[in-house]
Amino acid sequence: MTFSTAFSSARRAVLGTLAGVCALSTSSAWAQAPAGYPARPLTLVCPFAAGGSADIMARLLAQKLGEAIGNPVVVENRPGAGGLVGAAAVARARPDGHTLLLVTGAYPAAAALATNASFDYLKDVSMISMVTSYPFIINVPAQSPFKTFPEFVAHAKKNPGVLNYASSGVGSIGHLSAELMNAMAGIETVHIPTKGGNTALSEALAGRVDYLFEAPTLSLNFIKTGKLRALAATGRERYKPMPELANVSESLPGYEVFSFIGLGTTGGSPDAVVQYLNAQMRKVLEQPDMARRLLELGGEPQSSSAEEMNRFVAVELRKWRQVIDTRKIERQ
Repeated sequence: MTFSTAFSSARRAVLGTLAGVCALSTSSAWAQAPAGYPARPLTLVCPFAAGGSADIMARLLAQKLGEAIGNPVVVENRPGAGGLVGAAAVARARPDGHTLLLVTGAYPAAAALATNASFDYLKDVSMISMVTSYPFIINVPAQSPFKTFPEFVAHAKKNPGVLNYASSGVGSIGHLSAELMNAMAGIETVHIPTKGGNTALSEALAGRVDYLFEAPTLSLNFIKTGKLRALAATGRERYKPMPELANVSESLPGYEVFSFIGLGTTGGSPDAVVQYLNAQMRKVLEQPDMARRLLELGGEPQSSSAEEMNRFVAVELRKWRQVIDTRKIERQ
């Protein structure tokens, strides 16, 4: 597919810039808080339910950012609509930088699927910084006959519409990642949407679906204990915790999918506040214990400028919209 190469190139350009930004020292111009900020505790909206991987990350970031700025950061869970309920709450908040959003890879995917937008996804939520990024892993049940990704694709080509996969729902990043693979590999596998949470993972563990795309945060332990088998990762470079695991792109050139965690705030918040929070997040990500914790959760520290993260999210939104159009997925 021609769009895969175009978006891979655009995404590489943004990620390359992010990597360069990560190496820069924090600007002393933003080391001090703007006058009068913060005036009250900050709220970090986690757009997913308590107890999940996003919630774990939100609470870690709230603790570390609160320590950095010397002010409480309180997590508020606002789940629903693939994360858009929480995002809408932040978009409607007072634009003063006191309401933050945990931004994940699900945000541009859910936004791409939505039909009745209650806010502008790129203007009403303004990005602060990237925190971490990680590939997905294509997993099959332990009893699956497939040992490699090329074996899996070869079987799917000979048996269209036979293999199935689970995801957390229509328009989830797991769903769209699989549909991008279907399109680029010239195969047809059947989507089994679930009601969210860890249901898709449970279906794979029980052997009731043939495969799923899952974040390493949730799948690594099951891979290590032999309850799931990893066929491939979806990154550009080999996944550091599993360097022996091939990438999809090694047999399907141009395929890349990453998820990410970042921070955003209400669009129109003062630039001085955004830049101050960006500088504080960069300090947090330089802490050795934070780096270790992110690695435990399946990612690695990756700071950015606010501008580069805004660009990154815009590229992801365009990519998923084109996947939805190409695969004729009904918008919700």
